Amino acid sequence: MSEERLVDIEVKLAHQEQLLIDLDKVVTQQQSRIMQLEALCNRLIERVRSFAGGASDAPHDDKPPHY
Repeated sequence: MSEERLVDIEVKLAHQEQLLIDLDKVVTQQQSRIMQLEALCNRLIERVRSFAGGASDAPHDDKPPHY
């Protein structure tokens, strides 16, 4: 294998290693954001459930006042 070819392979490998590092950072950031969004969704679900629980006290079968 020629010296030039070996250097070319080493350069490509170095670029791939840097790409993997960059991709790992992106995946880590995305995972963190996904966890934040899941927590937010869970809080919103609980909030909606608490509102729905309070509304269940109102009667649903009452006729409107004009009847």
